[in-house]
Order: sequence, then structure tokens, then C-alpha cells
Amino acid sequence: MTDTRTTVVVITHNRRPELLRTLDRLAELPERPPVIVTDNASTDGTASAVARHHPEVRLLRPGRNLGAVGRNLAVRQVRTPYVAFCDDDSWWAPGSLSGAADLLDRYPAVGSVTARILVEPDGTEDPIVKELRDSPVPRPDWLPGPALGSFLAAATVLRADAFRAAGGFHPRLWLGGEEELLAADLAADGWWLTYADDLTIHHHPSVVRDSTLRRAHGIRNTLWFTWLRRPAGPALRRTLHLARTVPRDTASLRAFAEATAALPWVLRERRVLPPEVEARLRSLEPAQRDSKARSYTG
Repeated sequence: MTDTRTTVVVITHNRRPELLRTLDRLAELPERPPVIVTDNASTDGTASAVARHHPEVRLLRPGRNLGAVGRNLAVRQVRTPYVAFCDDDSWWAPGSLSGAADLLDRYPAVGSVTARILVEPDGTEDPIVKELRDSPVPRPDWLPGPALGSFLAAATVLRADAFRAAGGFHPRLWLGGEEELLAADLAADGWWLTYADDLTIHHHPSVVRDSTLRRAHGIRNTLWFTWLRRPAGPALRRTLHLARTVPRDTASLRAFAEATAALPWVLRERRVLPPEVEARLRSLEPAQRDSKARSYTG
């Protein structure tokens, strides 16, 4: 059942074994989607291994580690109406890409569809799935699933034109919670983001990751997004909440220091969201305070 509606985009950096496993799984999908890999300056032989084992994959080599902006580079090459992101340690389940494309075909105001995440090797649901399923964001009656305030890049299919029009991932955020700003800008452009429980992506977390650095970037990027797009009152509340609840360690101090140092460009680029989009984000605040899956503890 070849499906020509969706291209899969993967970014990678020095995870050759995980990436090859992911490409093997993607090659087995009945949809047979085109795949684009951005190799963020790997030094472990990733590019040559992809060329050797998966010559059908389009390989981009920007020559430096672009982080999430590597996805922007790949989406410029996408010629299908939809783009599915996955990480180098995750892969889509058979039929899920077609299912997401069917939803986007059927609901022209939906900009993105996020799938259920199963954590391998045990196949258990990621803790964040319950939060997606129980999202408190108010939704119109026609929306086929829960409305979301953001999305998970490693488990989402988007309209390629909507992604490009919103500007893609911000180059300063690099990696770590980089989706929140783009999600808000998609919503400001009039798109709805939704979760679909019948779509699945598998995630086998890589052991090759710097979780401390990712946590620091996650805190920093949350602060940047908050002051780039939220009104002053909600931005101050969220900042104070983070200051009270993040661990008192070097990573948190680094995050707040980097966020503070960036105030000049943040204020230059500040653009407050429309009231209806801000209302959706306010509806998420109690869930964010209570969230265990999105905690900044590690």
C-alpha cells in the first residue's frame, strides 16, 4: 500500500547503530515513504553507512550540527503535502503514516497530528501519552481528537506548507523543547494541533545522549518561548514557577543564565500571541504544574 502523501524526516548526530535500525524499520513500512536524513556533522561514519545500507534515502550533510534546524533544511526538500518527523531512535508503526495523512486530508484546519508513543523494548506507553490523551485544551466539536497546545517532534505528522509558513524551528533554540514555539506560531496561523490514539510510533531511547545538557536547553527554551510569545503576567508566573521547581543545580543555573543573557534579542523578537491562542495555553497551566512526564528533573 504505497502512500505518496508523506515524507519522513530524521535528524541524527553520532548515533549510527540507532539510525540504521530506524531506517531498516522505515524501509519495511507498507507506505514506502520517501525518507530524508539530515546528518548533523556526525563523526562516527553515519553518512557512509547510510549511503551503503540505504541508498534510497536522501542524505543531507550541512557540515555542522544544526540541531532541530536540520529538520528545516530537510523540509525544504520535501515535495509531499505532509511531513512526518521521527528521531534516529524512533520509527513509525505500519499504517500510521497513512492514518495521519487520512486525518489531515479529512480535516483541512488541522495542522498537525501527534501519535501514541510506545517505549521499547517493552512496548509500554510513554508517560506523556496520558497527558496528550487527557489534554485540557478546549476543542471545537469537529476536531477528531484532543486539542494540543504543543506537539512532540519525534511523533508528529504536519502539513509541510504550514510548517514552512510558520518558519520551522527557531535557530536559536537548537534542541530541547524546541516544539513549543513552533506549535504556538502554528496555532496563531489558525491551525489546530491534535492527538490520535490509533496512530503509533515506537521509541527505543538511545543511550548516547547528554540528558543534563538537554535538560538545561529545555529550561532555557521554555523561558525563551515564554517571553517571546506570552503576555507579561503569564510569562512572569511561569518564570517564577520554574525558578521554584527546577533542581538547584548547575544545569538549571546555566539555563537561567543563558535565558537572561538573551533578553535583548528576545525582546526584539517578542510577538504576543492572539488572545484565543493564549487562552489555550492558559488552560494547560494546571496540567503543566502537575506534570510528571514533562518535569525538569532529568
